[in-house]
Amino acid sequence: MYLIVGLGNPEPEYSKTRHNMGFDVINKIAKKYEIELTRTKFNGIYANAVIENQKVILLKPQTFMNLSGQSIQAFVSFYKIPIENVLVIYDDMDVEIGKIKVRKSGGPGTHNGAKSVVHELANENFPRIRVGIGKPVDEYDAIDYVIGPLDDEKYKALEQGIEKASEAVIEFLNNGIDSAMNKYN
Repeated sequence: MYLIVGLGNPEPEYSKTRHNMGFDVINKIAKKYEIELTRTKFNGIYANAVIENQKVILLKPQTFMNLSGQSIQAFVSFYKIPIENVLVIYDDMDVEIGKIKVRKSGGPGTHNGAKSVVHELANENFPRIRVGIGKPVDEYDAIDYVIGPLDDEKYKALEQGIEKASEAVIEFLNNGIDSAMNKYN
């Protein structure tokens, strides 16, 4: 079984923000495979599904970004999911808009959601996909940049990364993290 997690913030005012790229990737996959995320457990909205012949849980933690790891850890413990089958998707300012970075493991960097996941799992050895949102220009501070609302034009620029990340998830399920890294990095 695989746990595919998108990080984001649950309130409506955070939809269509840079910080919700993880949620947007989960939504894209759910739409493509006609999966409805309607169940709730462990402070998360989720669905059990079969994608590409793999048993999968799609999860959007509802704990807000900085506590995302709590929901993820509860799912991992309850379903006894191996750490290498926990794929976490989140935004990254150090990756260009429209690009993604796929990694097998590693530290959380400056991302508070990733820090929460590492802390709660007590492990850095989970695969992740970082969706590029680019760095803020002078008129923004980092917090306003990631959680500020976007107009349609700015959001459209991010959709290329959302699409690539959703494709990378499918590559991961079909052929493993190494193949996804080789194909998308």
